[in-house]
Amino acid sequence: MISFPATNTDTAVLGLGIDAGGTQTRWALATGDGAIVADGAVEGLSALQMSSDAGRAAVHATFAILCKQVLAVGQPRAVVAGLTGFGGDGVALAQTLATLLALDAADVSIGNDIDIAYRDSFEPGEGYLVYAGTGSIAAWIDADGGFHRAGGRGVLLDDGGGGYWIAREALRHIWRREDEAPGSWHSSPMAEAVFAQLGGSDWSLSRAFMYGQDRGAIGRLALAVAASADADPLALDILQRAGQELARLALALTARYGPRPVVLAGRAAQLHPAIAAAMCAALPVSLMMEQKVARSHEAAAKLAARAASQRTGKN
Repeated sequence: MISFPATNTDTAVLGLGIDAGGTQTRWALATGDGAIVADGAVEGLSALQMSSDAGRAAVHATFAILCKQVLAVGQPRAVVAGLTGFGGDGVALAQTLATLLALDAADVSIGNDIDIAYRDSFEPGEGYLVYAGTGSIAAWIDADGGFHRAGGRGVLLDDGGGGYWIAREALRHIWRREDEAPGSWHSSPMAEAVFAQLGGSDWSLSRAFMYGQDRGAIGRLALAVAASADADPLALDILQRAGQELARLALALTARYGPRPVVLAGRAAQLHPAIAAAMCAALPVSLMMEQKVARSHEAAAKLAARAASQRTGKN
């Protein structure tokens, strides 16, 4: 869905912000004075897809849809994009966006999605961001701009507390119970919700889903876990343990760099109140924690618009 502008975009200098995650890619257009004039969303993507021909084609297709939506609103003069999985080489990604938007590659800045999410919550040096999306990570950008992390190692290795982790834990418990007592899923609200999302209770469906779907699609299975948490103690326990995993990330940074305020953000963190409650309970009472809805695409758009305005000398 696209929210259309309430201002004249024909004369405004616009900056485009992009926040690309495993489950969704959000974009926003901003003017130099910080006003958001339009936003929208397309399918999720990851910079990791750039390692294969099929992945690069998928990224290009998603960016093409995004840019078509953007250009229907107005022509951006600069782009700031944050992508999950970004490892530092953004030349091909920047050129793709520049070509689709009729910009110079120098007008497109590509970086890590967590860097932008951090700046949506803190100025450098202020606090720790714990972000739970498909994966999970804690970040601190120091006063000199240095990026420090805990977690964010990828869903196959860890990323405890993220959407993928929640989905994997749910299926692991469901199928272990089926090993012990076949048919027990009928008495589990969580299993019923999970199997309804998968399309059935046959093992072949779960197997095809976990080993054939991308990580963003698997992460969305956490929605079924959260939906059943008020009726299923096992689902609630998984969400509470997710909160404890996220607290571990914050505590790791606190141990290394000292106590600072903590912000919890990300779509997985919003799945159920039990996640934030369990995280808060696992942190020292002296450590201030706040949960917020991340608007990283808007923060990126404002950065892009500011850069564009400085080059053109107007808002």
